[in-house]
Amino acid sequence: MDADFLSGTELFSGTSPDEIRMMLGCLGTRSRSYRKGDTVLAEGSVTRSVGLVLEGAVRVESSDVWGNTSVMGQFSRGQTFADAYAALGDTPLLDRVVAASTPTRILFLDVVHIVGRCPRACSYHATVSANLLASVARKNVALGRRIRDAAPKSLRGKLMAYLSTQAKLAGSREFDIPFNRQQLADYLGVDRSALSSVISRLQRENVIRTNRSHFELLGAR
Repeated sequence: MDADFLSGTELFSGTSPDEIRMMLGCLGTRSRSYRKGDTVLAEGSVTRSVGLVLEGAVRVESSDVWGNTSVMGQFSRGQTFADAYAALGDTPLLDRVVAASTPTRILFLDVVHIVGRCPRACSYHATVSANLLASVARKNVALGRRIRDAAPKSLRGKLMAYLSTQAKLAGSREFDIPFNRQQLADYLGVDRSALSSVISRLQRENVIRTNRSHFELLGAR
């Protein structure tokens, strides 16, 4: 296990490689490799383990009863997933997690061992527990932002709500977003071509100026 890499992840932030090597044995860890498209966590399953991506990426997919699938998010190397479900322990997953590339390697950590009392009473174990809590909190805040951005009924309203949020986070009317057009459409839950049409209209109206993922808010919406 690459303890030097793990020390740079959010979950193990504040711990040294040597401390991580000492912890791995008591955190109930196991690693597993997947090929692209393999199911990592199935819809309806329960988990007591937090997943940390060691290599590759995983994608969270949601399917309705008619078989239509939407991508809800993606986690890449160094990021964790299923934190909240692991903490609850008995709540079935509403979505499924699949490997997004080949190879994908995941480190699973038993949440009971993370948040439970360490028999060695080591301070760095408590650091990982605090990091996990912070990670769940950050994802909850991000989910709240997404709900707020998607609340307006019109596509134009959704886009402007999202851009307003990004401007506030950047502290400027000029900023870069972390999505390409397709990813932005998926995030807002809209059709890509319809989104592109709205963006073009807003540019013609001098409401925004954009180049790829760079945006500038100009006049009134």
